[in-house]
Amino acid sequence: MTTAKKSNPDQLRIGLVSISDRASSGVYEDQGIPALRDWFTAALTSPWEMETRLIPDEQAAIEQALIELVDVLRCDLVLTTGGTGPARRDVTPEATLAVASKEMPGFGEQMRQISLKFVPTAILSRQVAVIREAGEHAALIMNLPGQPKSIKETLEGLKDADGRQVVAGIFAAVPYCIDLMGGPYIETDDSVCKAFRPKSAIRAKA
Repeated sequence: MTTAKKSNPDQLRIGLVSISDRASSGVYEDQGIPALRDWFTAALTSPWEMETRLIPDEQAAIEQALIELVDVLRCDLVLTTGGTGPARRDVTPEATLAVASKEMPGFGEQMRQISLKFVPTAILSRQVAVIREAGEHAALIMNLPGQPKSIKETLEGLKDADGRQVVAGIFAAVPYCIDLMGGPYIETDDSVCKAFRPKSAIRAKA
């Protein structure tokens, strides 16, 4: 199996997977991938690139996409949107867990805590996060909500009227997680999402 090499080893490669029967069949336009692309454009100050997939709610197709993005395309971070509720066709968490090397339950717990600030039905979400290891390479895979507003809230967290962080978003922990996995060093725009690292892990800015 031929793997994709990066032109820049410090560049973050992100896989974005939107999971929807209707969007993948052209019934309506996908909103998940554009919302994620816009958010990362605003949030990241270090180099990054992305690979995208738009697929139906089929567990085998989701598993195949995740494996390809990590094992072949060497994505460091893979984000899915859609398919995490209680409906019979919602199988994204099952597919994610099926390709996992280890589970990272804190991400799912925090996503639901953020969403509960807005809607009581957040407890119906089954979002998970995992690490998939492929030889010496590893990637963090996370299930996100399907709606653009919820995606932004989940990644950024909640801020008060003065811009102070009230509830931390999940992305604040992602750069250090990827550090520990041996991935590229991610830097963010603090006004969008301030990445948290222990002082010993912070690199001096050039």
